[in-house]
Amino acid sequence: MGDEVKRIGRELAYKGVILNVYKDHMSFANGNTAEWDFIHHDGAAAVVPVLDDGRILMVRQYRNALERMTLEIPAGKLDDPKEAGIVCATRELEEETGYRSDDLEWLVTLRTTVAFCDEKIDIYVAKNLIPSKQHLDEDEYVDVKAYTLQELKEMIFTGRIEDSKTMAAILAYESKYLIQK
Repeated sequence: MGDEVKRIGRELAYKGVILNVYKDHMSFANGNTAEWDFIHHDGAAAVVPVLDDGRILMVRQYRNALERMTLEIPAGKLDDPKEAGIVCATRELEEETGYRSDDLEWLVTLRTTVAFCDEKIDIYVAKNLIPSKQHLDEDEYVDVKAYTLQELKEMIFTGRIEDSKTMAAILAYESKYLIQK
């Protein structure tokens, strides 16, 4: 951590289904100490599913933290901390959208909230989509709809899409694949 900051202890405060919350005891070079919150997340993967006509499949689902529906790219947590992101993204694509693809390419990796959480999301682009069947979890209710990139950007810049992974993924996709350099 460097000479200025050192963790001198960690206590598990809460063990959840998708995350663990810790109280970290920190020491600083100037002699001060502090307690910091730390949230561990095993990681996740997400995918930008691009139809042959260029539209992007999005999922609309309820998010408890916001108490409302959100529009996002398909995503999900890793089944195991050692699971490869591309395996998770492939699974989530079919589970949530009812499409599969053998053509996934890494786009970007996000660290969602670096001040207090170690969550990492690997994001992929899926092309050459093949119709399949949704395999939703028992507690999952997802509507799927295709949007143009322009429609998605308008929703981002008018505040209708607020999900950070979705915003970053859509704008990174445009930058990497569509903007001429």
